[in-house]
Amino acid sequence: MTRAAPITQDVVTIPRILPEGPANLVGLTREAMAEALARIGTPERQLRMRVAQIWHWIYHRGVRDFGAMTNLAKDYRARLAENFVIAVPEVVSRQISADGTRKYLMRIAGGHEVETVYIPEEGRGTLCISSQVGCTLTCSFCHTGTQRLVRNLTAAEIVGQIMVARDDLGEWPKPGEAMGERPRLVSNIVLMGMGEPLYNFDNVRDAMKIAMDGEGIAISRRRITLSTSGVVPMIARTATEIGCMLAVSFHATTDEVRDKLVPINRRWNIETLLGALREYPRLSNSERITFEYVMLKGVNDSDEDARRLVKLIAGIPAKINLIPFNEWPGAPYERSDWERIEAFADIVHKAGYASPIRTPRGEDIMAACGQLKSATERARKSAAEIAAEAGLARG
Repeated sequence: MTRAAPITQDVVTIPRILPEGPANLVGLTREAMAEALARIGTPERQLRMRVAQIWHWIYHRGVRDFGAMTNLAKDYRARLAENFVIAVPEVVSRQISADGTRKYLMRIAGGHEVETVYIPEEGRGTLCISSQVGCTLTCSFCHTGTQRLVRNLTAAEIVGQIMVARDDLGEWPKPGEAMGERPRLVSNIVLMGMGEPLYNFDNVRDAMKIAMDGEGIAISRRRITLSTSGVVPMIARTATEIGCMLAVSFHATTDEVRDKLVPINRRWNIETLLGALREYPRLSNSERITFEYVMLKGVNDSDEDARRLVKLIAGIPAKINLIPFNEWPGAPYERSDWERIEAFADIVHKAGYASPIRTPRGEDIMAACGQLKSATERARKSAAEIAAEAGLARG
């Protein structure tokens, strides 16, 4: 009997405890941290208290030095320093767009690099984080999709991106300052960077549990949005084990076109995907699902596509984010004309769905949606090669 293919990818995730050094406490859930502290001789009756203390220092105060954890005894701080580190990704470069968007190139274990983007807006700030080095989905309109998949990020490397952004923005509370005393700069998290989050589910789940924990980074699950291209069997687990908001990279209204734009559709087609999405709001207690729809000139932007889209999602509480295509070197597509995007949006809006047109941000530093690609993978394919792979080469 042939075994079914696994849902999550068989890609390497580096071990937490490296042979040459101590273990990293960043990325451990409370339960895992308690186990780690028990291994260095922390009495069982003290474990809950010690986890709470260390958790506060790392995730509420942003402290990286055990010596600064002043409510712990000196000898215990020394024992922690001998056995553990508090490590986050290294910032290789930071670029700031004319519109205030910040793009960070971060180096992680093994010398690999990922990109993270901070988007400031009126009254809020959104951090777009990555879940994998590269991506395996090869979505033909996405720059990241032209980069080969290297490995999954660990929970430490995922939550570490949030911590690094807070470092750069000076968001950690100052001594004596209470939680919530200042406006949040990183108020929203979107898992829309490099990689498919649901192909790295366990690490994404653990990192988001840490981000949502009310005694640390404390970002509400309703302010965290996970974007998937449609890994159908993992959608229900996302609802029950994470419970965050869900966005779906939809981008087409027929299987013929979506097979080319989002190749995972060949495994789980539109009908199968929509069946899973209809259950998500109930399972996760979410208000609605966001459908992401990149506007590609002459490919998916007709009035017929708009009408077909609203019929497909009928009965699903939803918002349609229309995304003007963000071009990149060698891209096989063009951005839809603005008038065409507005006409599409009008049809969707009149059908009763919110249809905001996303304002491109950070295009001058290649930080816009679909443009992320690590500096170690900058070799460009020609436009003809990419178009041929997409099956949509223009004459």
